[in-house]
Amino acid sequence: MPYPQFDRSKIKLLPLAERVSDIHPPDLLPLDAEVSPLASPELDAVAAAVREARAKHRPVILMMGAHVLKQGLSRFIISLMEQGWVTHLAGNGACSIHDYELARHGGTSESVAKYIMAGQFGLWQETGELNDIAQSAAADGIGLGEAVGRAVAESDFPYRDLSVFAAAYRQRVPATLHVGIGQDIIHEHPNADGCAIGAASYTDFLVFTHTVSQLEGGVFLNYGTAVMGPEVYLKALSMARNVAHQQGEKICHFTTAVFDLIPLPEDYNRREASKADPGYYFRPWKTILLRTVADGGKSHYLCADHRLTLPHLYRKLQG
Repeated sequence: MPYPQFDRSKIKLLPLAERVSDIHPPDLLPLDAEVSPLASPELDAVAAAVREARAKHRPVILMMGAHVLKQGLSRFIISLMEQGWVTHLAGNGACSIHDYELARHGGTSESVAKYIMAGQFGLWQETGELNDIAQSAAADGIGLGEAVGRAVAESDFPYRDLSVFAAAYRQRVPATLHVGIGQDIIHEHPNADGCAIGAASYTDFLVFTHTVSQLEGGVFLNYGTAVMGPEVYLKALSMARNVAHQQGEKICHFTTAVFDLIPLPEDYNRREASKADPGYYFRPWKTILLRTVADGGKSHYLCADHRLTLPHLYRKLQG
């Protein structure tokens, strides 16, 4: 290798007990939590699409960014899987970190501003165990999400009942993790194995693509992931449609929904923004709400806080 590499052996890891965490089990919303009213025809339509999809035994994919967990919504995701409304859970690498830390330690989410000054951000001993789990996933030929769920479900962690990945493992719901190397704090650790992480996450990509191949008549929910979600979904859908096309089949009649905080125009599902419009570079708009449903699908956009939309969606599915 002609270029010098950073020597990870010099890194000092500290125990999570010495870290100040921002989120703890009491911060997680209970299923009966009081939330502000939300009258939304879009949300009604999404709930109806989920109901119709499950009545026809079609998949409902929930793809999320880690902020959904940081907003304290784990109980809602777990219950949606247990009740059969969500049949595939997908997330980025940070989702596993917050889920694992919460289950194992009872606290997650640290102050970047506080810990980056001393070069301690992300460098916590217990969190690095996820790298060992990635190695076991690669060795066993399973996906990273399943391996994380297995590790937590079979542990004696005090808060393992709050883990969405453990719940998915128990319910046999595919849970996939779509990792970008260098984006997660555990990639800072001396025990990070890029080959293992890549292999396990790529297995998850193929598991995800298999679910997408069955998406005709189903629902794809994109919760708070503006890059990973749209991009992974786009590639998976292209692969699935390639094979379907060869078999004389189509994957075009399904519903997508994006939940985010970026304001979009009222005609978001009828026109694409110009390249001069910053909205053009908001991938969920052009990818999830327009291009991939242009040949027969439907799309919906919910611009509101996750702590408002997810509880309301959950309750609409209880009636």
